[in-house]
Amino acid sequence: MRHRVSGRTLGRKTAPRMLMYRNLTRDLFLREAIVTTEAKAKETRSFAERMVTLGKDGGLSARRRALKFIPDKDVVDKLFRVYGERYQNRPGGFTRITKIGPRHGDAAPMVRLELV
Repeated sequence: MRHRVSGRTLGRKTAPRMLMYRNLTRDLFLREAIVTTEAKAKETRSFAERMVTLGKDGGLSARRRALKFIPDKDVVDKLFRVYGERYQNRPGGFTRITKIGPRHGDAAPMVRLELV
């Protein structure tokens, strides 16, 4: 039974799944928009929202927590300088998911995950 178990496993074990989420979140902050499957986007959204909230905080502890999740100093610096200032007065909802149709190979529902 999986009572009160949250999140999708996406057919992966924990370590590869978390690495995938970290990479998708890093790519989202680098490019401001990514195209992926709907399930991956919905899970990645929560990590991206948390990182933007840390960027809004702007403190040293928040920066270290962000570097623990995204170990790319350039991306974390952009997160705190650009996105932290951009979303300073926004209470939440920093990402948007737009459906773009099925993928040609396996008809997986594809979406565009972007920063608002």
